Amino acid sequence: MLGMIGGFMAFIIVAVVILVILSSCIRIVPQAQALVVERLGGYLGTYGVGVHFLIPFIDRVAKKVNLKEQVEDFPPQPVITKDNVTMQIDTVVFFYITDPKMYAYGVERPILAIENLTATTLRNIIGDLELDETLTSRETINAKMQESLDLATDPWGIKVTRVELKNIIPPAAIQEAMEKQMKAERERREAILKAEGEKKSMILVAEGNKESAVLNAEAEKEAAILRAEAEKEKKIKEAQGQAEAIRTVQKATAEGIRYIREAGADQTVLQLKSLEAFAAAANGRATKIIIPSEIQGIAGLVKSIAEVAGDGTAEK
Repeated sequence: MLGMIGGFMAFIIVAVVILVILSSCIRIVPQAQALVVERLGGYLGTYGVGVHFLIPFIDRVAKKVNLKEQVEDFPPQPVITKDNVTMQIDTVVFFYITDPKMYAYGVERPILAIENLTATTLRNIIGDLELDETLTSRETINAKMQESLDLATDPWGIKVTRVELKNIIPPAAIQEAMEKQMKAERERREAILKAEGEKKSMILVAEGNKESAVLNAEAEKEAAILRAEAEKEKKIKEAQGQAEAIRTVQKATAEGIRYIREAGADQTVLQLKSLEAFAAAANGRATKIIIPSEIQGIAGLVKSIAEVAGDGTAEK
């Protein structure tokens, strides 16, 4: 009985070992990963996505490779510019693996190799630039570093897609001088903006005064035109009134003459009426009066009548 139990336990143990061995021989490779497989210590192949079988104790997975794009943030590195200013710069490198075999066998500790290569490349590039160029040429530095790192890591099966300078930390004295310079620049810009604002304000005030003067002149011009038109209209009305009055007087005179003629007045009465009209004309403002010959005859007649009347009075 004990022998049967021992044999059953041994069978179970053997079965478990076989299952463990078989399970270790079956490998499922997920998406964006690859397996570098060796057989008896030599490179066998690179297994991609899917199910793969290994020969127990002969085949083994040498390296599991991540094919997704990776990001490495390296610590600040001391660099010296062309004008002998020491600063700290940390970089961020984006890369992905193009060849798992070259990545597995090309270099030992590839991430450390990339870090050291980034530091040396950065020192070489910054050494050719002055401080001001370093602070204002990030895009140029990034492009040069990406090109150099991509070329250097190509034999390792690594593709460097992008390099970014994360922080540029100059010395404290340089930072203080830069802050003072920035402050002075801000104050200068503020003064310029203030001067431009005052200039624009003065221009607007002058333009407002100009427009006001133009409007006042136009208003005065229109008022003068209206006054002249009013004066003209007044004179026209006065002239029309005088003309109407003259027509009325002439009409009345004509009617009076017509009435006299209709009443049968003789030539003597008409001459007397003419004398009255002459007397009325003499009372006017005219400085010169032309006396017709008929009026002179009438004046002699009047004188004769006055003399006769005087003689009659003397005889009485």
